[in-house]
Amino acid sequence: IDPSASNQSNQTLIRGIVSISDAISFFFDSHSVVSTFEHILCLFSRSAQPISFNLFLLQLHSKMGSWPNPPTANPIELVSLSLAAGGLAGLMVFWLQRKLKTAPRGSDEMNKLSDLIASGARSFLKTEYFYLSFFVSVFFVFLVALYSADPPTAANDRLDGIRMGGCFLAGAGLSALAGWLGMAVATDANVRTTQAADKEGLAKALRVAFTGGAVMGFTVVGLGLFGLSLFFYLMTINRDEDERLALVYAMDSLAGFGFGASSIALFARVAGGIYTKAADVGADLVGKVEMDIPEDDPRNPAVIADNVGDNVGDVAGMGADLFESFVGSIIAAAALANGDPTLVMLPFWVAGAGIFASVAGYFAVGTKDGASQHQLLFALHKGTIVSGILVLVFVAIIISQSFSDGSTIVFDTDENGMPMPVTDTEKLGWKIFSCVVIGLFAGILIGQATEYFTSYSYWPTRSITEAGVTGPATVIIQGIGIGMISCVAPVIILVATIFGCNALAGGYGIALSAVGMLSTLGVTLATDAYGPIADNAGGIAEMAELEERVRETTDALDALGNTTAATGKGFAIGSAVLTSLSLLTAFKLKAEVDVVDITDPVVLASVLFGAMLPFLFAALTMLSVQKAAGAIIIEVRRQFATIEGLREGTADADSDKCVAISTQSSVEEMILPGVYAVMAPFVIGILIGPKALTGMLGGAIASGMMLAIMMANAGGAWDNSKKYIEIEGACGGKGTDTHKACVVGDTVGDPFKDTSGPALNILIKLMSMISLVIAPIIAGWGDWEMWYYGLIPIAICVIATIVVWKCYWSDTQDISAPIEKTVKGEEVDEEAAKAEE
Repeated sequence: IDPSASNQSNQTLIRGIVSISDAISFFFDSHSVVSTFEHILCLFSRSAQPISFNLFLLQLHSKMGSWPNPPTANPIELVSLSLAAGGLAGLMVFWLQRKLKTAPRGSDEMNKLSDLIASGARSFLKTEYFYLSFFVSVFFVFLVALYSADPPTAANDRLDGIRMGGCFLAGAGLSALAGWLGMAVATDANVRTTQAADKEGLAKALRVAFTGGAVMGFTVVGLGLFGLSLFFYLMTINRDEDERLALVYAMDSLAGFGFGASSIALFARVAGGIYTKAADVGADLVGKVEMDIPEDDPRNPAVIADNVGDNVGDVAGMGADLFESFVGSIIAAAALANGDPTLVMLPFWVAGAGIFASVAGYFAVGTKDGASQHQLLFALHKGTIVSGILVLVFVAIIISQSFSDGSTIVFDTDENGMPMPVTDTEKLGWKIFSCVVIGLFAGILIGQATEYFTSYSYWPTRSITEAGVTGPATVIIQGIGIGMISCVAPVIILVATIFGCNALAGGYGIALSAVGMLSTLGVTLATDAYGPIADNAGGIAEMAELEERVRETTDALDALGNTTAATGKGFAIGSAVLTSLSLLTAFKLKAEVDVVDITDPVVLASVLFGAMLPFLFAALTMLSVQKAAGAIIIEVRRQFATIEGLREGTADADSDKCVAISTQSSVEEMILPGVYAVMAPFVIGILIGPKALTGMLGGAIASGMMLAIMMANAGGAWDNSKKYIEIEGACGGKGTDTHKACVVGDTVGDPFKDTSGPALNILIKLMSMISLVIAPIIAGWGDWEMWYYGLIPIAICVIATIVVWKCYWSDTQDISAPIEKTVKGEEVDEEAAKAEE
C-alpha cells in the first residue's frame, strides 16, 4: 500500500486500515498486539524488519487527514474495510501455512499413514465435487433462465439472470474451495501434531494442531468476506436505478451467492457426515466390540477410512457449513437495510473488524505441558475472549463515526415503500451496537452451555458414564435425556437475544446480532477444526505404534477436541437460527407478505409440514449411516475372515477397499436428503404461495433447532463419557463392562453429533435462502394461484425417490450372516462367500 497513491481504490483500502489501526494504537499502544500488526505490515512492503506501527499511522494520517466522512452510496467505499480484512485473512493463511511447514513430520511410517489419509480425503472430495458439478450446472442454467425471463427489478433488466447465476456459481465455488483448502491443511497438520506430541510435549502439540485449525478458520472468513464484498461491488455496476434501489437490487442478486454456498454446505455436511460415521461405526463395532482390538489399531481395515472421515466431515463439512453461516448472516442484514448506505455497509465492516480481532486472538492461545482439561479449555478460550473484546472496541469506533449527528439514515419504509429517514442517528447507532454485543455474548453463552453438557469435567457427561454400570440400555436412556434437557439453555439464550434485538432495532438488529455472533469466526472455527486434527494425530500414533505416553498426550487433545467440536456445533446452530430468522424476515419483505395469521388453516398446515421436514431429513441421514456402515461391517468382517494373519498382525489390511466403499456410499446417500431440502421451498412456495412458505419456514426453524441441539449434545456427551473412562480411568477403566456399554453409546452418538445434527442447521438456512431467492418471483401471489407450476417440483421429488430406491435402497444386505464365523475365526465356506458377494 502506497500512501502517496492517488487512485480511489488505494485510498479506500487505506481508509479501511486506518479505521482499525487507530483503535489498536489507542487501546493497545506498546502492547504485543501492536508488534503483531507490525510484523503483518512488513508483509505489505516485503521488508526484512517489522515496520514501526506508529510511524505507519503517521504516514497515513499525513496523507489522509482526519477520519473520512460517513459513507455515501459509493459501493467500493461501503466494502473497503471488508476487502482489506479479506486480504489480511489471506496473508494470515499464507503466514500460518509457512509456520506449519516448519514443524517436523516424523518417521517414514507416520508419513506413510498421513499420506494415506490425505489421499483418501482428496479422493472423496473429488468424487463429491464431480457429482455436485452437475447440480450446480443445472441450477445455474435455471436461475439464469428464470431471472432473465422475469427480471424482478423495476427497470426490467435482462442482465439480472446473469447476475443471479454468477453469484450462485461464486458462492458454490468459494464454499467448495474453502472446504478443499481446509482439508488439505488438516491432513498435513495431523502428522506434525503427532510428532510434536512425541518429541516436544502437550504445549507444542496444541500449538501445531491449533495452527492447522486456524488456517481453516481464516480461509473460511477470508474467502467468504472478500468474495461477498467483491460480488457486492460487481452487482452494483451498470444499474440504471437510483442509488438506494441499486443497493437493494444488488442484495437481491447476492441471495444467489448465499444459495450457492448453502447448497455446497448441505451436500458437504451430509456426504461427509455419512462417510465419517459409516467408517467410524463399522470400525468400532467389528474392531472394538467383536474383535476386542484397540481404537485406531492398524489391523482394522476401516481405520484409515475412519481417519479420512474426520477430515471430510469435521473439517471440509464444518468449513462449508460456517462459510455459509458467515456470508448468510451478512446477506440477511444487508438485505434488511432498505438500501441505506450506512446500514448496508455495517455488516460488512463488522465482519471485517472481526477478522482483525481474530488475528490478535490467535496469538493469545497457548498452554503448558501437563495441563488438565480445564487448563486446556481455558487455553483455547483465551483466543475467543481476546478477539471478542477487540471486536467490540472496533465496532464501537465504527458506530461512533458512522452514526454521527447530522447524518441521515433510512431505517425503514412507510406502507407505500417510501423511505422514512431517522433524525436521531447517534441513538440508533448505539442501539445497533447493542445488538452486536448481544449477539456476541449469546454465542459465548451457547458455547458455554454446550461445553457444560458435553465435557466430562461436568456432571451431565459423568452421569452417562455412571449409567453404564448397568449396561448399554441405561447409557442410551441417560444420553437421550441429557440431550433433551440441553435444549433449555440455548433456547432461552436465543429467545432473549431475539426479544432484545427486536426491541432495539427490529429485524435488522436480529440480523446484525448474527453477524456479531459470527464476527470472530476466524478464531472460533480454529478451535473447532483443531479437534479432527488432534483425533487424526492420535490415530497416527496408534497405527505407528508409538509409545503409550504419546497416545496419552493425543488423547488429552482429542477429548478437548470433542468438547470444542460440540461447542462449535452449538455455536453453529445458534447462528443458524438467528440467520434463518433474518432471512425469513427478508423473505417476508421481498415476497410482499404483510400479515401471517397462525390461525389461518393454510399457514398452520404449512407450519406442521415445515416442522416435519427436519425429522424426515434426520431420519434419512441416520438410515444412510446405518446402510453405509453395514457395507463397511461386511467388508471388515470379510477381511478378518479371509486374510490369513490379519488378526495376529502379521498381514496388512486392505484399507483402500473400505475407503472406496465409504466414498461411494456417502455420495449415493446424499442425493435424496439433498433433493428434498432443495425442492421443499419450491413445492410450498409455488404450489400454495408465499404466505404458506412463510409458515413452513417458521415450523422448520423451530423444530430443526430443537432436534439439532439435542442430537449434537447427546452425541458429544456419549463420546466423552467413553473418553472419561479411557483417560481418567473412571469406573474401572478400559476393558470393563462399563467401558463396553459406553462404547455402544458412543457408536449411537456418532451419527447424532456428526451427521444428522450438524446437517439440520444447514437445512433451515438453505430453505430460508432459497425462499429469499424466489421471493421476487412469487411476490404478491395469492394462495393456490399458480398451483399447476408447483406440480413440477413435486414430480422431481417423486422421480428422485423412485430412482434412489431402485438404484440404492432396494438391494438390502444381510449383515448378520457372517457374524458367528467371523468372531470365531472360522473360514468362510464357498456358499457363504458367494452369498456375501
